[in-house]
Amino acid sequence: MPTRLTNYFLRTLREDPADAEVTSHKLLVRAGYIRRQAPGVFAWLPLGLRVKEKIERIIREEMTAAGAHEVHFPALLPREPYEATGRWEEYGDALFRLKDRKDADYLLAPTHEEVFTLLVKDLYSSYKDLPLTIFQIQDKYRDEARPRAGLLRGREFTMKDAYSFDYTDEGLDASYLAQRDAYERIFTRLGLSYVIVQADAGAMGGSRSEEFLHPTPVGEDTFVRSPGGYAANVEAFTTVAPPARSYEKLTPQEVLDTPGTPTIATLVDLANEKHPRPDGRAWTAADTLKNVVLALTNLDGTRELVVVGLPGDREVDLKRAEVAFAPAEVDAATDDDFAKHPGLVKGYIGPWSPDGAVLGEESATGIRYVVDPRVVDGSGWITGANLEGKHVFGLVAGRDFGWDGVVEVAEVKPGDPAPDGSGPVELARGMEIGHVFQLGRKYADALGLKVLDENGKLVTVTMGSYGIGVTRILAIIAEENNDDRGLIWPESVAPFDVHVVATGKDEAAYDLAEDVIAQLEDARLDVLYDDRPKVSPGVKFGDAELIGVPRVLVVGRDAAQGEVELWNRRTGDRRTLPVAEAVAELTA
Repeated sequence: MPTRLTNYFLRTLREDPADAEVTSHKLLVRAGYIRRQAPGVFAWLPLGLRVKEKIERIIREEMTAAGAHEVHFPALLPREPYEATGRWEEYGDALFRLKDRKDADYLLAPTHEEVFTLLVKDLYSSYKDLPLTIFQIQDKYRDEARPRAGLLRGREFTMKDAYSFDYTDEGLDASYLAQRDAYERIFTRLGLSYVIVQADAGAMGGSRSEEFLHPTPVGEDTFVRSPGGYAANVEAFTTVAPPARSYEKLTPQEVLDTPGTPTIATLVDLANEKHPRPDGRAWTAADTLKNVVLALTNLDGTRELVVVGLPGDREVDLKRAEVAFAPAEVDAATDDDFAKHPGLVKGYIGPWSPDGAVLGEESATGIRYVVDPRVVDGSGWITGANLEGKHVFGLVAGRDFGWDGVVEVAEVKPGDPAPDGSGPVELARGMEIGHVFQLGRKYADALGLKVLDENGKLVTVTMGSYGIGVTRILAIIAEENNDDRGLIWPESVAPFDVHVVATGKDEAAYDLAEDVIAQLEDARLDVLYDDRPKVSPGVKFGDAELIGVPRVLVVGRDAAQGEVELWNRRTGDRRTLPVAEAVAELTA
């Protein structure tokens, strides 16, 4: 039987919801697919569930084809496994924590590595049981500080997460590639373009990590790519450092007056006016060493400062800084922080002071000092002298100052060289739709997952983790498939195969529509039938366009002549055809 709009649980809206920021959010609410319950939390209505189920079906088919077996874990989990791996604290405020009536700690799972690992530990003990890949499609929960953009960044969302288990690194490589290949098939079937980029593993840990990003202007991720094929998330981009240089013949550093120059721009202007370069070239921001004070909030709640030295033509990218200093939270230092550290002369901070002290040494400020990879031995800089109104010219790295470490926190710019030598990179925006990790033995070590190998020796299992954001994908498909009248779903995920619209007051139209629908259903097509008797054709057509089934069959004024109108929402084509031809085209 067709789904009839006269008794279907559906109400469309003519106006955009007030809180909607992006097109997918507006249209999914207006077309009756989802309804907001709280910030970042949505109810799924019948139309939305149909599209979601089709996406999940494609994922299940490809996971099964790749040799994975489906399981299903609860979302409510005890604290202990996450405490054993350290993630009870690592997730910080992003974790939904709660207690039961006996005061035991629980959480709403953001991911399920721990319980997957424990399940395999409970059931498997021999290398003969491996390799194994298991997966689930389950709701996840993260207390996003700023849920936004509808389903694109919510607090509750549906994910497919799969985990592979092998006892050798070679086995992990094979399992990883099998899942990676399955992802390419999934996204191709869903009609989503994607770029595979190197990524940071974040709180999940592991070694090899790649993201599948869908290029889109509304994407929250920035990635880089080169003409030669290099692609990486900006957090995982590796700077090409210049070679170290000899500083034996370089002139000594010199402290010069630079009043009123607390910014790089004012410093460069004054340097060119009052202290020009001997070689005649103009000073630029790239000749200066900017020293940025960051505040790190550690898992135990303690706060520490770190000073980062980077070329003055670069800003600190906080996303890259969060990766560099993980799991600590990273913010810019406040006025209170500076007040507690008088050795930091705001606007004139440098790694060197007149007594030769370095910021990382107790004799100066006791604050850790780290630098950008471009700061190499023999490189010379203009930088702060740690004295109000003074800068040091000709300060040479390695000769005049040292550092406690090298960090990747500077922004990536178009034209920066790719680390694999494949050319200058360009920047683009994208939305993560999938992520594959080689977790290695992190979780197996923490939770004691071992098996006996061929020699009867206990070995630690090595794991992979593979995630796909189901509800995010649905939103991205909606974001990319619409026009000014409504959604236009790809046929692979559309809620129905055909939307039949009967119009007018003549019973002949409704009788013909019933006959056409019977033929379509005989061909195993899923039909949505707008049989509302007292609704105007304009409203019915508007709802059909808004709902977004890509093929619409209108039975109306030409019904008496045995003709119908066939719409293709994707191409905009509208044709009047005899019923037999329309049915043949739809069922071909």
